[in-house]
Amino acid sequence: MGRLTEFLGRFGCDDNGATAIEYALIASLIAVAISATVWSLGNTALTHLFQRVADAMTG
Repeated sequence: MGRLTEFLGRFGCDDNGATAIEYALIASLIAVAISATVWSLGNTALTHLFQRVADAMTG
């Protein structure tokens, strides 16, 4: 029984996985913010910009 409680004690103190989850949450929030910005601008400004780039590459 002592080995089990020792293992559970070490497992409870290990926070490496929590750090990875925090970084994943921060990255996903940044991605959502970028997506929202691009979507709000995308209907006009970015569409015209990409069209100009495409026209310059083909012609």
